[in-house]
Amino acid sequence: MVLFAFVMAAKAEINIEKCKGCYYCIDVCPAGAIVRSGLSNSKGYDYVEVDRSKCTGCQRCYIVCPDCCFTIVSDSMVKNNK
Repeated sequence: MVLFAFVMAAKAEINIEKCKGCYYCIDVCPAGAIVRSGLSNSKGYDYVEVDRSKCTGCQRCYIVCPDCCFTIVSDSMVKNNK
């Protein structure tokens, strides 16, 4: 019997309008892919940015975010949307 395992490459994306700048995501990101943007959203909160080249898709930001700002998107979905 042969078993195949498929690993889908995925990256985090953030909805900057939901972000309130708690920065929990920065603390839990093992790759250092999430940084302060230095910019404010329409509500006046400083939001974070994701460096997709560093993101490993570990989903820690998704789990820890109290405002559900993150989605984890497969690389193929991102490429198709561009």
